[in-house]
Amino acid sequence: MEEDQPARGGAGYKLKGRGHNETQNMEERYTRARFTELDPKAAQGPSKSVEGWVIFVTGVHEEAQEEDLHEAFSEFGEVKNIFMNLDRQTGFVKGYALIEYASKAEAQAAIDAMNGADLLTQKLKVDYAFKKGDIKRGGARGARR
Repeated sequence: MEEDQPARGGAGYKLKGRGHNETQNMEERYTRARFTELDPKAAQGPSKSVEGWVIFVTGVHEEAQEEDLHEAFSEFGEVKNIFMNLDRQTGFVKGYALIEYASKAEAQAAIDAMNGADLLTQKLKVDYAFKKGDIKRGGARGARR
């Protein structure tokens, strides 16, 4: 190193960001951390998310409100959370929602009762959001070429 350049971390040389003064390696860093992960050896079927049992609802009418979904799905158990993605340009629902239940029995009851049911003149499709199983490949993606 040349003498006219300041030493790293010395006066005139400002370090920004994280990690420049950490002395521990990655193994030491993450041994104290507590992570939750899905069991890679789990059997096929639905998997619980970190917070609860999440179901995926498609076919949601674009003018549906959160209250409409809450009213329809709360009869199967306590709804912990509802997530409805909105289109930025129109402000309407994109056609799907994620609904979270505390127990698997509540989620399964909602799936059994609401799959194929009508809500605001549209037929809903309901299934678990997280499930382990075979990857379904299909459609005519390759046929259009």
